Amino acid sequence: MNLRAIRAIYAFEMARTRRTLLQSIVAPVISTSLYFVVFGAAIGTRINEIEGVSYGAFIVPGLVMLTLLTQSVTNASFGIYFPRFTGTIYEILSAPVSPFEIVVGYVGAAATKSVILGLIILATAALFVPLRIAHPAWMLAFLLLTAVTFSLLGFVLGLWADGFEQLQFVPLLVITPLTFLGGTFYSVSVLPPAWQTVTLFNPVLYLISGFRWSFYEIADVRVGVSLAMIGLFLLACLAAVAWVFKTGYRLKT
Repeated sequence: MNLRAIRAIYAFEMARTRRTLLQSIVAPVISTSLYFVVFGAAIGTRINEIEGVSYGAFIVPGLVMLTLLTQSVTNASFGIYFPRFTGTIYEILSAPVSPFEIVVGYVGAAATKSVILGLIILATAALFVPLRIAHPAWMLAFLLLTAVTFSLLGFVLGLWADGFEQLQFVPLLVITPLTFLGGTFYSVSVLPPAWQTVTLFNPVLYLISGFRWSFYEIADVRVGVSLAMIGLFLLACLAAVAWVFKTGYRLKT
């Protein structure tokens, strides 16, 4: 394994984050804090507790997951799209670097940035409400698995996109609505039975439910099911990335 190549790609992507600190870190933290203040103040005054957890604390895992999903996709997609846009992708492909090492460098950097951002948001939320993390190890596991999985999805998206507008299509018009409808601000148990069934087809529900369980030991679906869904989605993303490098889709043209 060419560790020097992985380290070079990883360091370059992390350096880009430092150069755009305001956009990469500060802006998502402020926007998530506004979500927390607005929804917590507007709805929290009418909902005291959900399953024994104060409403302000209940929405924290969902808000962290919302930011984690969108930022993982955005970071990874832009990271691989920009070399395609500038033409420097051919230098990477012609270098003695394997596809596995390329993916590890770009996806690793995107996942690292997302995890750091998620932890910063958790620390910020702790300033507003008292947080209780029942299973810290599982919380970190869900955080890492979700960041890696959606960074892989973003990597594929960055290869698929023909322009900067398409890079924003999936995060804004697919992932964000699914996150809002996946139990970020409410428990699925409060929905009518028919809508509960419909919500079970939302894959983001399983991510939020498992992540929330690691905090308060409450979940809309079983934790094992949540882990299985993350595993299946991770395998699907890995298969998509492998197919891209095998066929040269959007890389050789």
